[in-house]
Amino acid sequence: MLPLELLPGSAQWGLHLDALVARPEALWVYGGPGCGTSSLAALLAAKRGGAWLDADSPDLALAWLAGHPGGIVAARGPAPEGLDCLPLHLPGVEDHPECIPGILAHLALEEGLTPPLPAALGGLPCPGNLRELRNRVLRWKLLGQLPTREPAGAPAFEAEDLATNLHHLERFLLHRALRRAYGNRVEAAGRLGVSRRQLYLLIARHGDPVRGEAISSEPPLRVRKRRPGQNSSSDGGVR
Repeated sequence: MLPLELLPGSAQWGLHLDALVARPEALWVYGGPGCGTSSLAALLAAKRGGAWLDADSPDLALAWLAGHPGGIVAARGPAPEGLDCLPLHLPGVEDHPECIPGILAHLALEEGLTPPLPAALGGLPCPGNLRELRNRVLRWKLLGQLPTREPAGAPAFEAEDLATNLHHLERFLLHRALRRAYGNRVEAAGRLGVSRRQLYLLIARHGDPVRGEAISSEPPLRVRKRRPGQNSSSDGGVR
């Protein structure tokens, strides 16, 4: 587990941990996936000498808190309105990029890596927060893989018709998922929430920027049937 002082935003919320532990109310620790909510909730519960729950849903947390009024919940989103608890929001590394070098140095030490690490390991965006940083270090250690650079921002929607804009957005999301999965197509399919078959159809339509695979199928019929008078860029605006 990372030391608390290395977690994003610890300079702010870390000052109040002792006060939170001393309070009788339930604690609701929340943040994005992989940002350390479970680790912090377990630590706070140990300090309180009480119980904690890693909640998959608000309903599960509410039912559990009914029997553990002073318990600690680790959740992905904020507490439901009207719940008598103290919230503690954990920000992500994208909100506090200054914490990345310290986290990477600690992870490298855990893995027996000799610094300096490649600068690309600390590059943003970093989806998944702490979990993604750890995955990056492990991929670098075991496979020599580094994250590939992503285009800045979302695609520029220059077309007027909905079909073409959706086609460009689909390509942007596909390429982003492939980059963030280092070209691992099973992982990319999971990020997109599609089957492997659907992923291969998308790759045929838009290509794979990580493996350098070119487009091998035509755009969908809804794009090909676009009215000739509609303004639409030919290259899609996204690479």
